[in-house]
Amino acid sequence: MGFNCGIVGLPNVGKSTLFNALTETAAAQAMNYPFCTIEPNVGRVAVPDSRLFKLAAIASSAKTIPTQIEIVDIAGLVRGASQGEGLGNQFLGHIRSTDAILHIVRCFENGDITHVHGSVDPIRDIEVVETELMLADLESLKKREGNISKKNNSEFADEKNFLAKTIEWLESGKLINQLQLTSEEEIFAANMHLITKKPILYVCNVNEDEIVYGNAMTQKVDDLAKSRHAQTVIISAEIESEIAVIQDENEKNEYIQALGLTESGLARVIRGGYNLLDLITFFTAGPTEAHAWTTARGSKAPTAAGVIHTDFERGFICAETISYDDYIACNGESGAKNAGKMRLEGKDYVVNDGDIFHFRFNV
Repeated sequence: MGFNCGIVGLPNVGKSTLFNALTETAAAQAMNYPFCTIEPNVGRVAVPDSRLFKLAAIASSAKTIPTQIEIVDIAGLVRGASQGEGLGNQFLGHIRSTDAILHIVRCFENGDITHVHGSVDPIRDIEVVETELMLADLESLKKREGNISKKNNSEFADEKNFLAKTIEWLESGKLINQLQLTSEEEIFAANMHLITKKPILYVCNVNEDEIVYGNAMTQKVDDLAKSRHAQTVIISAEIESEIAVIQDENEKNEYIQALGLTESGLARVIRGGYNLLDLITFFTAGPTEAHAWTTARGSKAPTAAGVIHTDFERGFICAETISYDDYIACNGESGAKNAGKMRLEGKDYVVNDGDIFHFRFNV
């Protein structure tokens, strides 16, 4: 299991530059005018995790395979997009297919890069984009409401209540992800693929000299995010584009440290995305390969096994399990076994972040 994040924002906020840096490609045409991304670009990005390489060294693995995420670069939205302005509804449709939203917000001044509204104001920009997302959801909800309004069948009563509740909430200017829903209402929302139900990570794009501490604009975005129980990440898309072309890992790390950082913006965005969707990583390790895998927090062992192969889940017997800390402390699987740190876990075992598994199955 991976996850899929759509990069959204106004034109010229650094979306395509960040996408290129994250995927280390020039797939998205980053140019100084709106709508240079005509079709949504999709890239798969390896999730950085130092634990994987430590496991590989102990297990003498021939290769390492990180888990991946999918990033979708969606063309810049403008005021009126929900009514077809700019590139309109086709891109709102692309957002509906993602699991989460990375909202790139311009928090830098640069006279050479035009702003679609003529000035830099991150809170206004956020409101413009989110208003279009809310209007798009309202259109979907009201259309559904019209379709079932004349149905007297009691089976639609709960859905009608859900529609009335969410329409009123959106019309008050708030996102659905801030609304408390019942378990049944969560199903209704999922079936409608509501854009504003998706979790949002606000990514503040700043100048290079502001990457460590941010600025007054990033503070405003952070305050807004906290009021919504959301998160922010500060990056410099330009710096990320420079880091992306450095091939030598030692040289790359030295460059990152010289900037006063401990990790790249990619790592911060990925960790922010993991927190956003409440994902965890588990591992398999052996002489052939050390492999990182992703599952949702709270998943049970058979579900994690199914991430590797459906047969593993279907014929699940048990999971030989070692925690990451025990694996490192005992210098591998044999040491963990001898120290009594390997456990046999059954179908009800809830996976912990960092677990190393060997699944036993029979089909």
